[in-house]
Amino acid sequence: MSSDNAPHPHYDRLIATVRQLPPLRVAVVHPANGPSLEGALSSARMGLMVPVLVGPRAKIEAAAQELGASLQGIELIDAPHSHAAAEQAAVLARDGKVDALMKGSLHTDELMGAVVRREAGLRTARRISHCFVMDVPGHQQPLIISDAAINIAPTLEEKVDIVQNAIDLAHALRLTTVRVAILSAMETVNSKVPSTIDAAALCKMAERGQITGGVLDGPLAMDNAIDAEAARIKGIVSPVAGHADVLIAPDLDAGNMLAKSLTFLAGAYAAGIVLGAKVPVILTSRADSEPARLASVAVAALLAQAAREGRIRAVG
Repeated sequence: MSSDNAPHPHYDRLIATVRQLPPLRVAVVHPANGPSLEGALSSARMGLMVPVLVGPRAKIEAAAQELGASLQGIELIDAPHSHAAAEQAAVLARDGKVDALMKGSLHTDELMGAVVRREAGLRTARRISHCFVMDVPGHQQPLIISDAAINIAPTLEEKVDIVQNAIDLAHALRLTTVRVAILSAMETVNSKVPSTIDAAALCKMAERGQITGGVLDGPLAMDNAIDAEAARIKGIVSPVAGHADVLIAPDLDAGNMLAKSLTFLAGAYAAGIVLGAKVPVILTSRADSEPARLASVAVAALLAQAAREGRIRAVG
């Protein structure tokens, strides 16, 4: 295992932890090109998962040939196209034949459309939401950012589930105290800025037990959410300010830009996961590095374990 002086020590520790667990059985949906197939095969080689490849056999075998990789011993379920692959994978998850789903070379909307269809049987009482687990060089702990890929302009009611899902994820990652910053452009409540009103309401809801398992504060601006000196200068006294583990964005635009800014300007890695369904859904991008792909699988494994143990309700 790499030391804390490695570029991404949080991912190194996460992957090392999951390698001690039984491998996750994962339906890889339409891995019809090299990068999406390699992500699954590299995770399998690390012992993180047992892949079940679902998609057009000819295209998957061609992708394997392009990689110079063997598919011997790997289950492959033939599906004529990406839409059919997503539907078949959802059935596998519903029937308990796989522990998680993993996005291959198809659009996120296509995969999630199969997951959220009521007929698929994968929905729960929770709103489905997305989290990035960010490994930011030089930052003392991983950062969870939500929602950056699913909910475009969430209502207050939807933000309750987004926050609760993120807190459950933090517990699955074995964080002891989960500090949640509800982000806005400012740290004071302003009736002209709706995100500040939502932030204040979410914090009060946490005080009254409507959100559990974490310590919330907001509205907080990005600087005073993660930098203790910025919080001190602005006179913010809070157990969250300067020490946030979870950053809740006001909308998808803000969350996506925040995550990608950290990735492309600060050299962070982003492991993507969808919560709120009966199984974790691993979302990877063609631009993801191999450590980020491995970490996404590791996050799903810890979520599945926490759900089996009854410690969280964000999946299952």
